[in-house]
Amino acid sequence: MLLGLGLVLGAVLWGAAFSFAAAWRAVLEQRRTAGLRAQFLLAAGTAAMFLPALAAGQVLGQPVRGFVFPMGYALAAGAFMFGFGMQLGGGCGSGTLAAAGAGAGRSWLTLAGFVGGATFAARTSEIWAVWPMLPAVSLPARFGTLATVAGVLAVFGLLYGLAWWVERRRHGAVVPIHGPAVPGRMSLGAGAVALSLAGFATLVVAGRPWTITAAFPLWGSRAIAWTGADDPAFWRYWEEPTRVETFLNPLASNATTVMDIGVIAGSSLIAWGWRRRAEPWRGPWVGPAVAALLGGTLMGAGAVMATGCNISGFLAGVASGSLHGWVWFGVAFCGTAAGLPARRLFGPR
Repeated sequence: MLLGLGLVLGAVLWGAAFSFAAAWRAVLEQRRTAGLRAQFLLAAGTAAMFLPALAAGQVLGQPVRGFVFPMGYALAAGAFMFGFGMQLGGGCGSGTLAAAGAGAGRSWLTLAGFVGGATFAARTSEIWAVWPMLPAVSLPARFGTLATVAGVLAVFGLLYGLAWWVERRRHGAVVPIHGPAVPGRMSLGAGAVALSLAGFATLVVAGRPWTITAAFPLWGSRAIAWTGADDPAFWRYWEEPTRVETFLNPLASNATTVMDIGVIAGSSLIAWGWRRRAEPWRGPWVGPAVAALLGGTLMGAGAVMATGCNISGFLAGVASGSLHGWVWFGVAFCGTAAGLPARRLFGPR
């Protein structure tokens, strides 16, 4: 079931051209906000479904839990690194997997950097894991589920309206996110709705929100263990009680790994079926290749330090009623703004 959900998510991500990296860049460089407004719709819809289910503690008899994590220097540094690297690598975690499945050669380099950076962060967790942090803050625990749902919807409504106003003021008109899609594409609005429904289905089936980058340090660590270069089982990162079984069990039993493979396969199927494969890499070669590897490395390390990427850090955090999700979004957006000049150094992507 998780593999099937991964297929659906990958197909929707590529079919709707749903990209966090491109959307944030469009806001900062062109004041075009369609992608960002679609993300606000995705987050609002996901939160509206998640919060009541998490308050009940189960859906259809299946126990469910959210992501409520502490906030500290590691989260701030990791989210900033992720936002910065997202512009160099040309995509976030979900975007990288979807583009790789659709045939983007540079995205495979970004993915390699992702795995390497995440593994490095896991190896050095004894350094950054002890940085000062504040306790986790659950908004439903403080204000109640109904008030939190209303507050989240109100905030995203205001942000949506602000983005709409910014685009209209700059361009005189606003690109809609609903309505007829580009031939061979879903509309952004339809993509947001489909992703939120698939994300809720993942919560029910897996018992926790959709994650992507949690598999990357596992892949790298298992590769190191296979070569005999080190024994990651004794790294502090894998000695954590919540992770030790993940490292010791077969990869095929890891839900995040299965879903990541599904995302790659789903985007590949939709790219071939709709004849919307990624544009071939025709050069220049060196600059984009370096940017892809460096961006992926920063995102991999940042995701491990910041408890996730756009999906598990921002989307799942906000939908779980955790304050850390909002902090992740704000810091990562600042990181993207800082990363745009570095992206230009390597040429357009």
